Amino acid sequence: MPTEILMPALSPTMEEGTLAKWLVKEGDTVSSGDLIAEIETDKATMEFEAVDEGTVGKILIAEGSEGVKVNTPIAVLLEDGESADDIDTSGSSSADAAPAKEAKAEAPAEAKSEAPKEEAKAAPAAPQGADGNRIFASPLARRIAADKGLDLAQIEGSGPKGRIVKADVIDAKPQAAKEEAPKAEAASAPAAAAAPAAGPSADQVARMYEGREYEEVKLDGMRKTIAARLTEAKQQVPHFYLRRDIQLDALLKFRGDLNKQLDARGVKLSVNDFIIKACALALQSVPDANAVWAGDRVLKMKASDVAVAVAIEGGLFTPVLQDSDTKSLSALSAEMKDLAARARDRKLAPHEYQGGSFAISNLGMFGIDNFDAVINPPHGAILAVGAGVKKPVVGKDGELAVATVMSVTLSVDHRVIDGALGAELLNAIKENLENPMVMLA
Repeated sequence: MPTEILMPALSPTMEEGTLAKWLVKEGDTVSSGDLIAEIETDKATMEFEAVDEGTVGKILIAEGSEGVKVNTPIAVLLEDGESADDIDTSGSSSADAAPAKEAKAEAPAEAKSEAPKEEAKAAPAAPQGADGNRIFASPLARRIAADKGLDLAQIEGSGPKGRIVKADVIDAKPQAAKEEAPKAEAASAPAAAAAPAAGPSADQVARMYEGREYEEVKLDGMRKTIAARLTEAKQQVPHFYLRRDIQLDALLKFRGDLNKQLDARGVKLSVNDFIIKACALALQSVPDANAVWAGDRVLKMKASDVAVAVAIEGGLFTPVLQDSDTKSLSALSAEMKDLAARARDRKLAPHEYQGGSFAISNLGMFGIDNFDAVINPPHGAILAVGAGVKKPVVGKDGELAVATVMSVTLSVDHRVIDGALGAELLNAIKENLENPMVMLA
């Protein structure tokens, strides 16, 4: 049976993507591991490999197509001895409508009346197992399984490479329907009714500005994802904010001395490198704050995996520096420069910008004195860093002096970190930055 190639989920959060470019054409022979397409996600453009071998029988989604849902068939792969005539497009939601209509018009009336009912139905989308992996089944087997209420994950396939075929499902017994489903639907009804009213539609907003000149900017995948995730974060994450002023004079002097010694190695440490290290060590000093929200539980992390916001054209990335507490300042500096450069080129792999328990957003280099950052779920907190500016301060002896002061704001998820614990974490960050030599101990 021809095998459908599905739109892959290239990251755990990916729901749709753009089929940027086909690297093969119809009639090409491919093997497992061959590059066949470039897929553009909300974060990067990634190459997609074939998982089976065969001949590309039909391309169902044209390159450049946007908003292609994960698990949508994008092409059909033929095995040895199969031809394009063997392709059943009736179950493919992405099959071209025109060929389907032509086939219907050419079919004799007698043949139409004799077609089995199950063949006339569209095959359900390719199912996935509990582990998220695709379950390989023929379109006819999927249709029969859907009609009989069968769970394909519980059926062992007898076809090539374990593929589930008609014979495997024809005599299988349907499983008992779960009683929880109606209850879940009933429980969700009040929640849906209580949902806040949506804002004005795009057409309604456009009508407000009739007669005014403007440029309409189409949202790309990254902008759509940022909008959705930040809206979700502000609506569902109970933020609270803690603010401190941190004196940087000792750190700036220490940084200058270190950079002179490291100059021969071509290493130049930034203030941001010290902030990353200070946060990583603070998470180890206050381990209960090194945590993430996981829906019905809190996960306390062992290592300090710190994410750092990097602005790119059209959005931002938050690459993660894993095990930041165990790395030297020079190692953190080199890794951060590499991640930031590849983030701006959109060349980061998903595992390089996903994860972490804590984030840093530094707008000090743009002259921003202070601001409040939005938590990036499932992180427990994010530190907003402002610029270091000269300010009058009162010393311990009561004398007035001038110091370089940096204002920071810790945005905290109250489900993960309570007020006193957040204050303890922010104090540990302050102590590390005001006593930088401690970070090398």
